[in-house]
Amino acid sequence: MINKINEIRAELMAATAANAAEVEALRIKYLSKKGAVSALMADFRNVPAEQKREIGQALNELKTFATERINELRDNAGNEGSAELLDLTRTEAPVRLGTRHPLSLVREQIIDIFRRLGFTIAEGPEVEDDWHVFEALNFAADHPARDMQDTFFVARNPEVLLRTHTSSVQTRVMSSQKPPIRIICPGRVYRNEAISARAHCFFHQVEALYVDKNVTFADLRQTLLYFAREMFGPQTDIRLRPSYFPFTEPSAEMDISCDLCGGKGCSFCKGTGWVEILGCGMVDPAVLEACGIDSKEYSGFALGMGVERITNLKYRVKDLRLFSENDTRFLEEFTAAH
Repeated sequence: MINKINEIRAELMAATAANAAEVEALRIKYLSKKGAVSALMADFRNVPAEQKREIGQALNELKTFATERINELRDNAGNEGSAELLDLTRTEAPVRLGTRHPLSLVREQIIDIFRRLGFTIAEGPEVEDDWHVFEALNFAADHPARDMQDTFFVARNPEVLLRTHTSSVQTRVMSSQKPPIRIICPGRVYRNEAISARAHCFFHQVEALYVDKNVTFADLRQTLLYFAREMFGPQTDIRLRPSYFPFTEPSAEMDISCDLCGGKGCSFCKGTGWVEILGCGMVDPAVLEACGIDSKEYSGFALGMGVERITNLKYRVKDLRLFSENDTRFLEEFTAAH
């Protein structure tokens, strides 16, 4: 793969473009979803574990180089053909440029961090069945999540519902794919809650799952520490508190040190010096067995976080309703973060 990376870099170095159309053709060839760089990213899952660090770094450098090179060609093409590209029908008023949504910015950052660890994206339907959302994940028949007060059921059918977490994607993958499994599951989820500054009937999650031979809690902790320091800064510390989830055992809640007070205690962290960000744990053997995986041979860990929660911590957004109201004044605050 290193040879292929070097070949693409050499092609980009030699590439030329006389106009905007040729620049766009180069962008599509190398940086589109089906482009050469994206194809290498997709093939990264097949790289041997001992080479992932080296090749992952080379891929990231290639993507950055490709983006900068194409931008350079675009600038040069614009300067050379500015007279030809002049649009006389364009209004004299400045065109207002949009910005990416803060949830999209944070979601992509989370995905990028886990992609560097060898995780690949897995997706599933938002309208799900009871088995993938609850039954396979070890939820008891009388669990409160299965009540209409907590979950949106389709046409009052207790077997069809809007997924309450992206863990349903994990059960779909475990049921159809043999280990090793290393996936990240971003998506929108739904819960029957009253809309307020601190709760919403839909929100976004990113969950991760790793199943293989000899996976331990130490692997989980190191993954969490790496994520926290990549997302919030190298000074970030973490702590794990015992908790309970039906689908993991043992289970834990993860806190990070408050970056406002440096762990000394402030109003944001309620004087504790710590802020909760996600739940995690080792995959319960019953879940592995329900999905057709031998729990005596394989083990795994899972973790899940709310994208809104992470965005609140990074940008101090106190009202969840702002994320879905499409107020341009709010969205324009994130122009610099794009």
